[in-house]
Amino acid sequence: MLTEGPARSGQQCRVPAALMRGGTSKGLFFLGGTLPEDPQQRDRFLLRALGGADPYGKQVDGLGGATSSTSKAVVVSRSRRPGFDVDYLFAQVGIDRPHVDWRGSCGNLAAAVGPFAIEEGLVPAAEGETVVRIWQVNTAREIVARVPTGDGLPLVEGNFRIDGVPHPGAEIRLDFVDPGGGVTGRLLPRGSTRERLRVEGLGEIEATLVDAGNPCVLVAAADVGLRGPELPDEINADLATLARLEAVRAAGAVAMGLARTPEQATRERPAVPKIGVLASPAGYATTAGTEVAATDIDLIVRMLSMGRVHHAVPVTGAMAVAVACALPGSLAARLRRPGEGPVRLGHPAGATAMEAEVEPQGGSWRARRVTLGRTARRLMEGWVLVPWPPAG
Repeated sequence: MLTEGPARSGQQCRVPAALMRGGTSKGLFFLGGTLPEDPQQRDRFLLRALGGADPYGKQVDGLGGATSSTSKAVVVSRSRRPGFDVDYLFAQVGIDRPHVDWRGSCGNLAAAVGPFAIEEGLVPAAEGETVVRIWQVNTAREIVARVPTGDGLPLVEGNFRIDGVPHPGAEIRLDFVDPGGGVTGRLLPRGSTRERLRVEGLGEIEATLVDAGNPCVLVAAADVGLRGPELPDEINADLATLARLEAVRAAGAVAMGLARTPEQATRERPAVPKIGVLASPAGYATTAGTEVAATDIDLIVRMLSMGRVHHAVPVTGAMAVAVACALPGSLAARLRRPGEGPVRLGHPAGATAMEAEVEPQGGSWRARRVTLGRTARRLMEGWVLVPWPPAG
């Protein structure tokens, strides 16, 4: 359990924290009330803690891992909202720019919120399984985590495997309840399952704009000069392709009402919306060298996060794709393998199965629930030291 409250150590501020892995992401976890109250000072603290705003892009002067998946922070507090145990506040910390984005959420790190809350004494552990009801503050949505527990603590060891994580663990089941419209206010921000976006340098292309977990711009690989099975290193090394994808993402941000201009979206909204590149099932080799057969997946997804292809798939992005797969007329529904039940999304590290329930509502659609399994564990606990007061 973390010692509460910040302290000073010479010219540095010491704040208790835990480094936790949730799904395919890692982040610094803080108890509510331990970070600076002033929003600007809080952002400066997180940038220094994780080593953000690093022009070299390595985060060598902080605890971040120089990828969008490992430059994250979470604040967990006891909830005052009736029916909920804890509040979950998420921050995406810029790697090479001085930016902390509080607009979206992280579904992977949501898997670590329940274990953290139990370990910190915010939620008492039951024998066998502990249900933790989480209020996601950024998107104002409910998450229900079913955490395997024993002897008063979360279980770590188990047989559940996630592609993108090298070791198995105890499965944590996550229900994202009514996840639509958490950022834009609507599951389909433009009211349709398919739009035409006018993109600088590309002309008009088809896209599905969906807000479930996080707002996402979904496009067909063929429309942006890709095949679908490309791996992150190949795409990330192609600056022209990255620029083209950013232009599409920025146009989608404007269409969703998240930015006034594409330039503002690129400058001020690098984390939200995300962009997903979709293709019909095909076989490919993963980043680990294993083979994914076309019959093992229902849809290929390459999701970008903070301007780079994600090494697996962000859960909030996968949620948007899974929901889109269930929406008649969407690009995802057109490209996926026909079928019922969970959709198997083929990503660079393997595959992720998602269950999405949707229903008609008022001439449009509502996402009732998205469910998946993750693993999580505490990697380190102690004190984060940051020069104080922060410069800037």
